[in-house]
Amino acid sequence: MSDSTANAIEAEGLVKRFGETTALDGVDLEVPAGRILGVLGPNGAGKTTAVRILATLQLPDAGTARIGGYDVLRDPVAVRGLIGLTGQYASVDEDMSGRDNLVLFGRLLEMSKADARARARDLLDRFELSDAANRPVRTYSGGMRRRLDLSASLISRPRVLFLDEPTTGLDPHSRNEIWDIVRRLVDDGVTVLLTTQYLEEADQLADRITVFDHGRVVADGTPNELKRKVGGQTLQVKPSQWQDMDAVARILLDVTGARPLRDMDSRVLNTPVEDPVLLSTVVTRLAAAGIAVDELGLRLPSLDEVFLAITGSKQGVTA
Repeated sequence: MSDSTANAIEAEGLVKRFGETTALDGVDLEVPAGRILGVLGPNGAGKTTAVRILATLQLPDAGTARIGGYDVLRDPVAVRGLIGLTGQYASVDEDMSGRDNLVLFGRLLEMSKADARARARDLLDRFELSDAANRPVRTYSGGMRRRLDLSASLISRPRVLFLDEPTTGLDPHSRNEIWDIVRRLVDDGVTVLLTTQYLEEADQLADRITVFDHGRVVADGTPNELKRKVGGQTLQVKPSQWQDMDAVARILLDVTGARPLRDMDSRVLNTPVEDPVLLSTVVTRLAAAGIAVDELGLRLPSLDEVFLAITGSKQGVTA
């Protein structure tokens, strides 16, 4: 990687059109080396198009992009030597064994047979796939396939890794396994650009989050910065008894001046607050009224609420 820049990924003014559709409309991105950028956006927002341009798989109509200081248009070979890409769908051959898949990827990258076998063995051990190494991939679980697919993207020891919805369709346990792998990669100095349809995933992994909408960057910041932009903190109270809901609502209205929202399914009342000191006042009022609570505290808006507020979309955080 070039030492000329502190950013592993840089893009300025990226534009991409498909006929009359503008997929990217002047996108800027920066990802410091060794960090994770989470990219969110509704369906068709341009996330996957941006990844494909950065990975030298598509040409932009305008703008520039650099990976490790190398221009994706002028130095695509150098860029490809730095990157790995795991797409939305597994790229491995289901009829071949996991080991043979990885050896094949190594050979395609012009590694010697011995080096390809050694690299495959290391990755199978690292991703806990050694016991299934000689089985056809079609016998693997979804989580195992995604781990193998991620292994394939690491054959060349990339310094920049593009993960385009790497955990789509996985169960929570398998998703957590992939998260742990991504964290370990970053600990080793790998830079990650992650597109995801799971807001929790971005919240858990990303150092910064960039939100796309209609081909433009509409928000950027750390998860907490984005949450604070949307609004202040929310005071949550869950009374122990259903019959205390009305009394708690009156106390919250009196203390905060805002009428609380009630979630009747979870028995939780939510009230926006600007001054966190009001929490202690609420505690005192509840105690004086003899009202027991199961939960009481302050929280920032969830990333789901941030996404809804920024894009106006309740769903579609996909490709």
